[in-house]
Amino acid sequence: MEQKKRTWTKALTWQLIGFVVMTAINYVYMGSFQSGLGLSALLTSVGLVTYYLHERAWSRLSWGMTTLVDNKA
Repeated sequence: MEQKKRTWTKALTWQLIGFVVMTAINYVYMGSFQSGLGLSALLTSVGLVTYYLHERAWSRLSWGMTTLVDNKA
C-alpha cells in the first residue's frame, strides 16, 4: 500500500503541471490572465482533492496487481 505522503506528493506535482497548462489555456480562451488564473486555481483545488481520493481508493484494491516472486531455488 502506498503511503499517504507519497500520494499527496504525486497529487501535488500532477496538479501543478495541470495548473500551469490550464492557466495558459484559460488565458488564451478568456483573454484575461487574472480570470484564467482564478478559474485554474478553483479547478486545481477540486482536482487535487478528487485525485487524492481516487488514488487512495485504488491503493486499497488488489485488482490488476501482481506480486514479484523470487525464483531462486
